[in-house]
Amino acid sequence: LYKNSDFSRLSPCATSYPRVHGIYVRRKSVAKSPQGKPKINTSNSWHIMDLSVQLGNQSCPNWFTGLKGLPQNFDLIIVGAGISGCVFAEQASRRYNLKSLIIDKRKHIGGNCYDFINRHGIRISQYGVHLFHTKFSRVWKYVNNFSDWTPYEHRVKGNIKIGAGYRMVPIPPSQDTINVLFGADVSNEIEMEEWLNSRRVPAEQPKNGEESALARSGEELYNAIFKHYTKKQWNKWPKELDASVLARIPVRTNTDDRYFTDPFQALPKEGYTKIFENMVLEDPNITIRLCIDYFDVRVDLPESNLLVFTGPIDSYYSSLGLPKLEYRSLKFEEEYHEPEDGYYQNCLQLNYPGEEVDYTRVVEYKHKPNQPKDVHRRKGTVIFKEYSCDEGEPYYPVPNPENRSLYGKYKEMAARESKVCFVGRLASYKYFNMDQAFLNALEMFDEYFSRSSSFPTHLGEGDGPK
Repeated sequence: LYKNSDFSRLSPCATSYPRVHGIYVRRKSVAKSPQGKPKINTSNSWHIMDLSVQLGNQSCPNWFTGLKGLPQNFDLIIVGAGISGCVFAEQASRRYNLKSLIIDKRKHIGGNCYDFINRHGIRISQYGVHLFHTKFSRVWKYVNNFSDWTPYEHRVKGNIKIGAGYRMVPIPPSQDTINVLFGADVSNEIEMEEWLNSRRVPAEQPKNGEESALARSGEELYNAIFKHYTKKQWNKWPKELDASVLARIPVRTNTDDRYFTDPFQALPKEGYTKIFENMVLEDPNITIRLCIDYFDVRVDLPESNLLVFTGPIDSYYSSLGLPKLEYRSLKFEEEYHEPEDGYYQNCLQLNYPGEEVDYTRVVEYKHKPNQPKDVHRRKGTVIFKEYSCDEGEPYYPVPNPENRSLYGKYKEMAARESKVCFVGRLASYKYFNMDQAFLNALEMFDEYFSRSSSFPTHLGEGDGPK
């Protein structure tokens, strides 16, 4: 077992790829010119994210030994070492003493939650910022088994271009938002409701995202906050998407500027990867093998009583020649800065809803309170400009009638499978928040192993892209 391991040195799959798991990063270094002005050096092409230093986590050499030396039989073979896969393995071991083999094509555990400490000493997330929040007591109790937590209530700001400059406002929209953008001068919820009602476009049952947003916000807020951000995020105009997509971001009548209102909001003190290490690393019933693509080795895998598949459901049936489901992915532009006060911006996440820039948001991880000691005193900082794209690792299912119909066909085929369990956001073709992914996996496990008659919790729609 190695602490503070550099996965690229341990892993035989850490060779030079044209891309790493669909995440592209164009790196910029920002220094000072002799005149003291920022000087930015950049290339015109997208490069692989700098993964040369990945500290703060643990790894085990036998994770990278392929299928050699494995037992001939396992109770479960689990495809994917993210939330769903690790929950199934942990529950199977703790509750029933069952043995699991987890395989993953990536070179780390934790799925998209994976984070590490980079060469500047800042804890960052390889697959975009993750923020834990939940209203489910079962989930909160469960994750507290594997980490200590630091209270944190996430606040998002939007930089709205007005004329030649920008105005920074709270997102989701609230009283402060319309006062700053439109000079509304509202001071209470009654006035806010009146302002909205005078602008809303009624729609009892919105048919698409545009009707949904206009019914809640009116045209002014829709154009300033929702319209172009949605186009950048999904490469579809709101009217081309299901109504549920735009309904994920509320329009508030009060002054609450928190992005989430769930009763449990916190960050894991030692990062998200540590949660998964504590779930599976020391358990003798759980075997892990990384850098293994299930579809390359499926005929060579040991025997098992159950296959738990957490990948995209359409990839499982790719040999049948059916159309692929549509996903959106992400790419990042990384910049290193040395501002005088140590910070590039005054918040963790700053959204850019307008069409004047291609990126959707800028994330500065240094603002997170679960950073290593003394990080906040350092001068340097790293930011990531985030772009939505079609190619790469599947992040967000694209909810429209065509995709829902196609997923229905895959779901029917999955229901006829014996000894296969499809679990998680990719297998369900539905965006889950982290807490929803934990609860979905816990309840799916209950259903398969306890034969519980209780009706699964209704998860609702996830927050989707922030």
